[in-house]
Amino acid sequence: METKYYVVVSIDGDYANLQRTDVETDDLKLVARALLPTEIREGSQLKYEMMEYELI
Repeated sequence: METKYYVVVSIDGDYANLQRTDVETDDLKLVARALLPTEIREGSQLKYEMMEYELI
């Protein structure tokens, strides 16, 4: 399974916009905060692996 890296660009209520950092793209990924670690903030770095987000 592929490992992906993201940064939290913005938080809007129950959702967060994530930007990939391991590949060049302008697309943002909208993710429900319930799927993310509770301690995320704008600028937090995340690793996505095995269908799970982890704060790094």
